[in-house]
Amino acid sequence: MLEIRPNCENCGKSLPYDSEEAMICTFECTFCITCVTKVLHNVCPNCGGGFEKRPVRPARFLEKYPPSNKTLLQPIDREKFIELQEKYKEIPPNKR
Repeated sequence: MLEIRPNCENCGKSLPYDSEEAMICTFECTFCITCVTKVLHNVCPNCGGGFEKRPVRPARFLEKYPPSNKTLLQPIDREKFIELQEKYKEIPPNKR
């Protein structure tokens, strides 16, 4: 079951359960589509994987399976990330 994390880990943008802008990696690191495309270039700063659109949790399941309300904000350290980004940004996520 996905946590449905409430914000972008990099910029802090709110990403509610029904957001069309939420992107996640295989470990559910959560970023907004702007950070994924313009800052991260589809490279997760935590695992090096790619991102996919996060599914929307149907409203009828929110009471039984509420989304997480725990925010996680850890803006990327550009100097540390650049090596990982350069290594993977030209390789399709399914080949990394």
